[in-house]
Amino acid sequence: MEATPLVPATVLVKVGPEALLAEVQAGRHTFFLDEPVAVGGKDLGPTPYDMLLSALGACTAITLRLYATQKKWPLEGIEVRLSHQRVHRTDCEKCEMAGQMLEEVTKELHLLGPLTPEQRQRLHAISEKCPVQKTLTSGAMRILTVLAE
Repeated sequence: MEATPLVPATVLVKVGPEALLAEVQAGRHTFFLDEPVAVGGKDLGPTPYDMLLSALGACTAITLRLYATQKKWPLEGIEVRLSHQRVHRTDCEKCEMAGQMLEEVTKELHLLGPLTPEQRQRLHAISEKCPVQKTLTSGAMRILTVLAE
């Protein structure tokens, strides 16, 4: 059986004239993103950064599930807890200038099941190879913005 080639994903995001609520159409799925009340949103959905972390966490867990299943390892469940912060690249006088801050994501893995220490270490290494993490850390992504007519 021949594999179906991947089709580039198209996502449509709409925001109205007043609220910060974004309606997202991704394929046949529709969901909403919003900002917290403290920054002018109505907190009716996750924030864009929540979704970014969700994509990384889901990709990590799915990658680990596929690997453990292929190896027939007793991985009973995976929990990935993620957080995002901006940290100073170095202690410096210019830390508030553009380019002096670094985006940092912490990924905490909870691997459930009777795994050996060696299996846990291997899964830790595999967790850093998920496609979303590779995309985020590659430094090779280009975002082209075009103005539609």
